[in-house]
Amino acid sequence: MKPVDPVALRKSRRYLLLIALVFAAPMIIAGLLSVAGWQPGVKGNGHAILPQRNFVDEKLQVKLDNGQVWPWRDSEPRFTLIALAGPDCAARCFETLTGIAKARVMLNRNQTRLRLLYLGTPPADASQRVAMQTYWSLGSDVDGKLTAYTPTTPDSVSAVLVESNGTALSLYPAGFDGPGLLRDLQKVVK
Repeated sequence: MKPVDPVALRKSRRYLLLIALVFAAPMIIAGLLSVAGWQPGVKGNGHAILPQRNFVDEKLQVKLDNGQVWPWRDSEPRFTLIALAGPDCAARCFETLTGIAKARVMLNRNQTRLRLLYLGTPPADASQRVAMQTYWSLGSDVDGKLTAYTPTTPDSVSAVLVESNGTALSLYPAGFDGPGLLRDLQKVVK
């Protein structure tokens, strides 16, 4: 048997360690970034509602314009996007509501998995009110339990995304980014 050259052995071990380091480096860097609090692509555009609220457990009652009560739990699992209008809903408010309806349409085949609920006084313009009824269920918060999420700025809208079991997930305050809302909807409504 031929004796092993110690220099060649050390050189081989160094190459083995370098190869292991090449494969381990991305995992080590990802772990360090995660511990530091940086995680790409996990932050949504809405603000998480903390502490979590479940509208079914709270018995939050929404009365629709047709006199019925809004069912938080539907016959099939569907998300609800609640639009809460500030005072004097007019042109900007209606434009935001139209943008939300367009975002729902852009969900393509998944658009039926999202219900749109408008709470507040509809725009004064009768043609806008009729146009809203195509996509929106109109109603009111009977006990005022959503007042904290309702904007105080005239002609503005905020939105709350609610899971199919009645759990409020995200708040989109007045002036929210419409494309950002669409990106969030595309992530959760599948």
